[in-house]
Amino acid sequence: MVPQLKYCAEQVVLQEIPGEVCLSFLISGCPIGCAGCHSVDSWDAEFGTAINRFVLLEKIEQSRSLITGVLFMGGEWASEFLIPLLQCCREFELKTALYTGLDYCPSELLPYLDFVKTGRWIKELGGLEQPGTNQRLIDLRQSVCLNPLFWQAPELPFAMSLTNINITFD
Repeated sequence: MVPQLKYCAEQVVLQEIPGEVCLSFLISGCPIGCAGCHSVDSWDAEFGTAINRFVLLEKIEQSRSLITGVLFMGGEWASEFLIPLLQCCREFELKTALYTGLDYCPSELLPYLDFVKTGRWIKELGGLEQPGTNQRLIDLRQSVCLNPLFWQAPELPFAMSLTNINITFD
């Protein structure tokens, strides 16, 4: 059993959950170890700073005027420590999100989450910006997959983009 959760990175992010500005914690101790992982330093459970309710409250207070949610990148393997942190976020009426490399979200976490991203990183399939990815970002409140929000529309040549524009001056 993990004696506590630790995080190895923390930042305010704009791009991870559409429409939300999240305080994000990269949790240490990931047991999945995806090939090509961009956060290999998160694999070591001993690396990082301990996170508990008091640390989380301090971090929320520091960024409260900026954020609408809190994102935990990992930690599902220690749900007994993650749940109190998610509950703390809810006390501040902040949205909650989890990124997991599992293909599912552990059921005990679902009542405390607004968003969950599932699926291990597979380089050949890419991330959320790729329509063929195995990863899914789900808005649990609306039961909607948010992946299409990451897909970019094909760029049109400049001349084509102006063909249906009518400008009138009164």
